[in-house]
Amino acid sequence: MKYLYYPGCSLKSTGKSYEESILAVFSALGRPLEELDDWNCCGATAYMSISEMKAFALSARNFAIAERQGDSDTHLVVPCAACYLGLNKAHRYLDEHPDIRKTIQSALAAAGLSYENGIKVRHPLDVLANDVGLEAIKGAVTRPLAGLKVACYYGCQLVRPYADFDDAHESMVMDRLITALGGTPVAWPLKTRCCGGSLTGTVPEVGLRLSYVLLREAQKRGCDVIATACPLCQFNLECYQPKMSRMYESRVNVPVVYFSQLMGTAFGLDRRPLGLQRLFVPFAYREPAAAVEGGAHVG
Repeated sequence: MKYLYYPGCSLKSTGKSYEESILAVFSALGRPLEELDDWNCCGATAYMSISEMKAFALSARNFAIAERQGDSDTHLVVPCAACYLGLNKAHRYLDEHPDIRKTIQSALAAAGLSYENGIKVRHPLDVLANDVGLEAIKGAVTRPLAGLKVACYYGCQLVRPYADFDDAHESMVMDRLITALGGTPVAWPLKTRCCGGSLTGTVPEVGLRLSYVLLREAQKRGCDVIATACPLCQFNLECYQPKMSRMYESRVNVPVVYFSQLMGTAFGLDRRPLGLQRLFVPFAYREPAAAVEGGAHVG
C-alpha cells in the first residue's frame, strides 16, 4: 500500500497550517506522506457548478498521475473536505458511468495520460482510524489532552453525500480520536451543520449567521476549542469572530484548530511545525501544571 498526499489549493495557501500539521503527524506516526507530483485543482466549487465533465477531467488528471506515481494499491490522501468530496465524486462517477469514463479517458489521452481506476480516495481521518488505528495513536501520545473540552466539527461535505468512513449525521470518528488523545469531546448537535461556506464572501449576513450559530452553541456547551477538518470551515469560524461579536453584540472568542494540530500537541510536537502560530484566535494547551491544579487551560 502506498499513500500519496493531495494538498489541493487551500493547503498551500490559507490552510497552510493544516498541511504542516498533517505532514508532521503522519511522520510522527511513522507514515510520512509523499506529495502527488504536478497535481492540479480538484475541480470543486466553481468548475462543478459550470461543467461537471470539466470538473471530472481535472480530478481524473490527478488520478492518472497518482496511478503512475504509485503502486498497485495506491491511496490518495486528501485532507481538504471540499477536495475530498470533489475527488471522491469524480472517482465514483468514473467507476459507475461508462459514458463519462469514455469521455474523460479521451481527454486524458490528449494530454498523454490514462487512468485505469487503480487508486482509492481517502480522508486522513479514515486512514488514521482504520489503517493506523486508535490504539497506535494513543500509544504515540506523550502529552494527553487531559481536561481539554473539544467540539468536533465535521462540516457538511466530509460525510455527505458519501458516508464512506463515518455516519452522515452522527459522525464520531473525530470524537473517538480526541478521546484517544486524552481529550473530552463535547456533545453538540451541530457537528455536521454548514458553516456558511462561501456565503461569508457573497451573502455575508447569511454566511456569518450560520457560523455564529455554531460558535455560540459550542460556547454554550463549554468547549475550550473547536476541531475541524476543512480549511474553509476553519477560516469562517475563526477569522470572522470579531465581526460576529460586533454584529450580534455578543462576544465570541473560541480557538478553532485542525484536528491534526491537536494530535501534534498530544504527541509533544513543537507549535511551529504544527502551524499553531498562524492562528488568529490563539490556542495553547498547558497540561502538566494545569492537570495538577484540576484543569487544562487554553489561551
